[in-house]
Amino acid sequence: MKQILFFMDSNPVLNGDRIVMRKITKTDAQDMYDYACDPEVTRYLLWQPHESLSYTKRYLDEVMRQYKAHNFFDFAIVCKEDGRMIGTCGFTRLDPVNHSAEIGYVLSPAYWGRGIASEAVEIILRFAFCNLGVHRVEARYMPGNAASRRVMEKKGMVFEGVERDAIYVKGAYQDVGKCAILRSEYLASHENRPFFWKETAPRSPFAFFS
Repeated sequence: MKQILFFMDSNPVLNGDRIVMRKITKTDAQDMYDYACDPEVTRYLLWQPHESLSYTKRYLDEVMRQYKAHNFFDFAIVCKEDGRMIGTCGFTRLDPVNHSAEIGYVLSPAYWGRGIASEAVEIILRFAFCNLGVHRVEARYMPGNAASRRVMEKKGMVFEGVERDAIYVKGAYQDVGKCAILRSEYLASHENRPFFWKETAPRSPFAFFS
């Protein structure tokens, strides 16, 4: 576990073909607010639309505190084409005892339908399996959010079922669907994918959770 904290403290930058993923900063406030204020974006998420830019700035103040406390593992998604911060993707839960993690993501609707969410998830999966030595990665979604499930399955995650009325959110109980992928499954289909940092690639599974 201490190794993933080291990576986050070192401000890792994960490069994709069209996006860069880095730690969120306070300068992302306007870009974040531009998508976070949209009710369509938060329709299947646990949080309400941001009510104002000042609300987003207060939220980012809290993000900075959670980074320092080692309780937050989300990355900003930055579009290489225009330099905008267009969403987030990262780890919503880390389980060092069982060598597993849960990922989550949100993307500005201006960039929907372009495969960017899939690229962000691919980057996080590669980071998790190749650099951190995680054994299992899962993701959850509300069953009405078919687009989110498609992203998961496109990246090789296997549908494992629906938990009925698993969460109480926005005044109602909601079912939760789950997809997951194992390290062996990921590596079998990504034999030629490089590590982000070859010099720190784990020599054995779970090395970065020690």
